[in-house]
Amino acid sequence: MGITVGIDIGGSTTKIVGFRDGEMLIPVKISSNNPVASIFGAFGKFLYDNMLDLGEVCQVNLSGVGASGIDRPIYGLPTFKVDEFTANGLGGSYFAEGKDNFMVVSMGTGTSYVGVKDGVPEHLGGIGIGGGTIIGLSKYILNTNEIDRIEEMALLGDIRRIDLQVGDISREQLPGLNPDTTASSFGKSSSRATQEDKAAGIIHMVLEDIFQTAALIANGRGITDFVMIGALTDMEECKRASESVRVLFPDCTFIIPEQGEYGTAIGTALARNGSLKEIK
Repeated sequence: MGITVGIDIGGSTTKIVGFRDGEMLIPVKISSNNPVASIFGAFGKFLYDNMLDLGEVCQVNLSGVGASGIDRPIYGLPTFKVDEFTANGLGGSYFAEGKDNFMVVSMGTGTSYVGVKDGVPEHLGGIGIGGGTIIGLSKYILNTNEIDRIEEMALLGDIRRIDLQVGDISREQLPGLNPDTTASSFGKSSSRATQEDKAAGIIHMVLEDIFQTAALIANGRGITDFVMIGALTDMEECKRASESVRVLFPDCTFIIPEQGEYGTAIGTALARNGSLKEIK
């Protein structure tokens, strides 16, 4: 059986995955400055890394913001578009460990929230906070927009010199809150704060806000399981942010899968029938 490829053309990166007989091949990601160039660049690297010939690919599925400008089949292969929310839902389902009612949180340049119940995805909302926020704030505050460098700095930082925490404003234990619960992001901003502290504050603020928003959107919907996908799942701070939010929302379970950054591309590759719009 031939290989179905899914390509997620994002605002800053393009990701590609492929499935053969239900098994995922080695995924690939590259920088995405130009949608067309990034598609063919990612495609070529995907074939090379997996030691494949073009003839082994039988179908190409596209999603993401960059897919809107693609109006011709890729390499003459059957090519289809998949709307991003459907792709997120399917990608989250791939990691959902058999759950039938959950939310997929796609952390890209911004963040989208997709509920999945009995296999049916529903867009529940989104916020303009995500990786783009980290890069933009870091450019102004840290004089760098290199995400790897920002994360390296953050790992050496201390958010206690940046964030105002509950323990800073209350000597008594407050019900349901730990002393290190954030009372105000950047509410302290000590003059002794280093660039590393500021990097830690930026990343922590963005990730904590994303996790808290997920829990708040889910409130009243019977959703307590969350599958996190997108580039930010690779950050070490992601797990710590999920743990801090669980203090506030103890019923919530956050799944941060390996290869979660490829979630949308995975869902794109797995889309079938009614989810596909052919490019002719």
